[in-house]
Amino acid sequence: MEKVQVIYMEQTFKNPSLSYEMNELLRYASRTFVSNKGSYLFREGQDAEEIYIILSGKVQISKMNAEGQELVLRLASHNDIVGELTLFTQEPKYIFNAMVNESANIAAVHIKELEAALINNSKLSYEFLRWMNDHMRKTMTKFKDLVLNGKKGALYSTLIRISNSYGVEQEDGIHISVQLTTQELANFCGTAREIVSRLLSELKRKKIISVESKKIIIHDIAFLKRENNCDNCPIEYCNID
Repeated sequence: MEKVQVIYMEQTFKNPSLSYEMNELLRYASRTFVSNKGSYLFREGQDAEEIYIILSGKVQISKMNAEGQELVLRLASHNDIVGELTLFTQEPKYIFNAMVNESANIAAVHIKELEAALINNSKLSYEFLRWMNDHMRKTMTKFKDLVLNGKKGALYSTLIRISNSYGVEQEDGIHISVQLTTQELANFCGTAREIVSRLLSELKRKKIISVESKKIIIHDIAFLKRENNCDNCPIEYCNID
């Protein structure tokens, strides 16, 4: 587990552009550090001592099934919290993997200190509970797509979510600003790379998408939504963050 450039926080970290709860959480952070791409903040089953706030960069949250297949649950980025499901549990352990996908600046908060803060600060508790509720709604909508729409629907849903998180609209379509390999897309869908490769080829043939410089361009997002019977959920719930 690689963590470098550790900076212990000797004064309150406050950013006027952040929400109340994020500034309050940062107030309890004991340190910040830079973690390089490919390193892990934590692994599934590891004893949990801290939760982490992403100040910059990207962190991939994933879960391994019994067969060793990886399912990527979200791509956490600026101002996201990871490791939060360890709060208020006995002998807490991390239940997911958190791998740095893009070099990240991280703030760490000790679980016990945060639990005490949530007990003593009702406003922070309310805001944190509201954040957790939104987070759970995002997770449930993703699982609904994965379970009800099959492998093709899972890929279409993933492309829609990626476009909402990292899409830039241009004349020829929606340009995805992050590079994702076929294997990474397969991990988001919880299926095999070969299946995703075949489905992507089919979408290219139909000119629904194209790929330039390893980045996806979605030319017909309406097609993906129609095929998936899209509920037109608010973007804050239909994304991969």
